[in-house]
Amino acid sequence: MTDTKGTVLITGASSGIGAIYADRFAARGHDLILVARNLGRLTDVAALLKEKHGVQVKTIAADLGSEEGLSAVEAVLAEDQAITHLVNNAGFGSAAPLTAADVRDMQAMVAINVTAPLRLTYAAVPRFIARGKGTIINISSIVAIGPEILNGVYGGTKSFLLAFSHSLRKELAGTGVNVQVVLPGATGTEFWDVAGLPASNLPTEWVMSAADLVDAALLGLDRGEFATIPSLADAAEWDAWEAARTAMLPHLSSREPAERYQR
Repeated sequence: MTDTKGTVLITGASSGIGAIYADRFAARGHDLILVARNLGRLTDVAALLKEKHGVQVKTIAADLGSEEGLSAVEAVLAEDQAITHLVNNAGFGSAAPLTAADVRDMQAMVAINVTAPLRLTYAAVPRFIARGKGTIINISSIVAIGPEILNGVYGGTKSFLLAFSHSLRKELAGTGVNVQVVLPGATGTEFWDVAGLPASNLPTEWVMSAADLVDAALLGLDRGEFATIPSLADAAEWDAWEAARTAMLPHLSSREPAERYQR
């Protein structure tokens, strides 16, 4: 291996946010392992990045909603000693209300948005800990804070990623393994077409380009941020949210109901 910066494994890497992450990490001198379902797109992205940046790019055509696809990527994470970063980006959403959403589609969403990053993280972390170095980037969403904004199952899956990232940060403190959770707002990708609400229907001032999003997220990573919300102008608002949550923690469990619930 000639690249001393390590290899970055990115899921959902054939287009949109994942493809931009691939370009940016390749520009920084990292080799890549790109994961996506669409082999044709994946091959095109890999060829472009090899030519543009002169890095090594491997591809894994896998459906992370299937046991076969997920197991294949898990095996690579568990065995490839060059991997230093895992970007859990693959996912899809919905704007449909509960009564209009097919429950099978919602179950598939949970598989991609929750089960896949959970299992891939479990596969990567032991090797990262053994090395004393590694980075996990979980792509959540602003709906983790406001799950009522879009489809409730989608909001729930992204809330899981935020909560999971909080727990990972605590458990991995002192191991050399870094955790970042990114909460994008509306981003100009194919996500909105899949979700049933094309981005063209949204106010232009709401929609950030995927390139701007990833560049902001990587700046947050470089600064050591845990949570990066590229659209949030006032970081004090996140700090206040976290302070309020933390202040409640010592008061959430007790032997008796709170006085306000006693007759």
